[in-house]
Amino acid sequence: MKYAHLESERRFLLAALPDLDGARELRITDRYVHRSRLRVRLVEEDGQEPVRKLGQKKRLDESAPSVNAHTTLYLDEAEYQLLCALPAAVLRKTRFVREGWAFDVHESGLLLAETEGLLEPDFDVVREVTDDLAYSGGELAKKSTSRLPS
Repeated sequence: MKYAHLESERRFLLAALPDLDGARELRITDRYVHRSRLRVRLVEEDGQEPVRKLGQKKRLDESAPSVNAHTTLYLDEAEYQLLCALPAAVLRKTRFVREGWAFDVHESGLLLAETEGLLEPDFDVVREVTDDLAYSGGELAKKSTSRLPS
């Protein structure tokens, strides 16, 4: 775990997005490589060079799914294309970032908000889904062509 960043994130299911005036807008394509903990990510933002990353999250305690060791490597275009050849489940979303929060609008229509640390939402939520693995990126990618979790 020498090179990993410890993250403690919380996720919330939303019925609607809050006011996002002034938020950064990112288009994210995640590829969760089959039979692994690896995620290949492409982040696109108007007026910026695309960011390509290889990431891995390792849960430190199975009873606390929100706490992970997260390792990231930045990729060039050739490395990204090479890794995209691996079989993977794909998840696409638009992410709006503001004031310590990321608001994700999934291609399926699912709305999630996430934050690191102890921030409490100051917007309407349906419920917290931090500990519900059905709302993790890898699980959502597997279900992206089937039914969403309820």
